[in-house]
Amino acid sequence: MDRKKSIKKGVAISLLLIATPFLFYVYKYAPTDSKEWETIFGTINAGNFKSAQSFVHVLFTKITFILLTSIWFLTSRNWWKYAILVPLIMFLYQLYGVINFQIQYIDEFDFWYSLPFIAPVIIFFIYLSYLISKIDRHYDKVNEELNEDAKEEIKKMFSDSL
Repeated sequence: MDRKKSIKKGVAISLLLIATPFLFYVYKYAPTDSKEWETIFGTINAGNFKSAQSFVHVLFTKITFILLTSIWFLTSRNWWKYAILVPLIMFLYQLYGVINFQIQYIDEFDFWYSLPFIAPVIIFFIYLSYLISKIDRHYDKVNEELNEDAKEEIKKMFSDSL
């Protein structure tokens, strides 16, 4: 049963990944001469954008990056996977800027708004990097000592046999 669940999950993720390039081209179906686009999901209003097509293009670009970064974060098993949250938070703020029609300049100030969320993640990874390098140095010393002990033991074995 667990294997079937794993296969279904893998197929779903694969289909999402296969579909993401097509999200970039959704904007081609939006009208270039209108600020509104009637779809089966409702009316899409371009807000401060020149046309519905330019709004949809920017919107789906952000959604695609959020989708890919989320999949990467959720499927990663590496210890550094939380570093993926930094670009994900940036993309979420950028998406908010696209959807919020009162914002005139998208992607210009998003870094400063997301900095309170990104700074702790960066500080945590700097500290984690320091700890890992400290542990690595300790194990390097231990490995060096073990290597020297092994060499002495080999020399001792060969000198006793002669």
